[in-house]
Amino acid sequence: MADFLLRPLVVSHQAACARRDSLVHGAARAPGVFFDGMEARNGRVSRSHERYTVLINTWKRNDLLKKSVAHYSTCKGIDAFRVVWSEPEMPSSELHLALLDSIAKNRRGSRAPELHFDINREDNLNNRFKPSKGLTTDAVFSVDDDVLVSCGTMAFAFNVWLSARDTMVGFVPRMHWVQSKSQIPAQTTYKYGGWWTVWWTGSYSMVLSKVAFFHKKYLELYTHQMPRIIRNYVANERNCEDIAMSFLVANATGGPPIWVKGRIVEIGSSGISSLTDHNHKRSRCLNYFTTLFGGMPLVATSVKAVNSKREWSW
Repeated sequence: MADFLLRPLVVSHQAACARRDSLVHGAARAPGVFFDGMEARNGRVSRSHERYTVLINTWKRNDLLKKSVAHYSTCKGIDAFRVVWSEPEMPSSELHLALLDSIAKNRRGSRAPELHFDINREDNLNNRFKPSKGLTTDAVFSVDDDVLVSCGTMAFAFNVWLSARDTMVGFVPRMHWVQSKSQIPAQTTYKYGGWWTVWWTGSYSMVLSKVAFFHKKYLELYTHQMPRIIRNYVANERNCEDIAMSFLVANATGGPPIWVKGRIVEIGSSGISSLTDHNHKRSRCLNYFTTLFGGMPLVATSVKAVNSKREWSW
């Protein structure tokens, strides 16, 4: 496993893991909604932890999907690709064959990852978190079809996730902060902060699921145990499924996510995050979910995982 630092403190890999464990298990969870069976398991990593599944969310962008699969098929450690398909038409045989051909070309002489399409009958943002039948790895790398991460950076992030398998580990941090405080936790209001808030404050409380590792059990929890009213809100608003997942994981662990330093490349056009009222809508999500959870489960941190083999600070 690669060594890493958790900044701003410069620590060894072992100390980083110990610090992370104390964060995960030492904080209190928000009242209201709880999920059992979240404790991290100690001991030797099993074979299912040695590889991960790439879960690609796509919608009517076959060219981007092809580029995404072509890129990630060059990376080691991938067990399978699962494409979240939410279009009215089934994926064409031409598309399927093109993706398989791309994978085969990039993995000559080594085991090629499997390719599966997870077919959904309706276009719904919650589809990206539906449990996938036949998923054999504990680790899931959730990524949009227009986001590329280098193989080395992704391998490093996977190793960080292995040290804290109940945590979300990602590359795009976001923050929340108190707008109006109340003695009743569920009535405190919050504002959503984008990248510039993270840069200005030096802290974050979420990593977006558009490019993040998490445990496959959260797919089951999101779809079958998280209150349906949250999924209905996401479906109706067509927004905030990533915030809902962040709430779920934070509520389960009582700790913050881990932001990994690494460059990502977005090859698609600007999405809804570029709209002027985006942060306002996201703030509404924060406050609505806080009410449903009975309090704010998100935990802020200023810690960032940095590859110590590339950046020495002493």
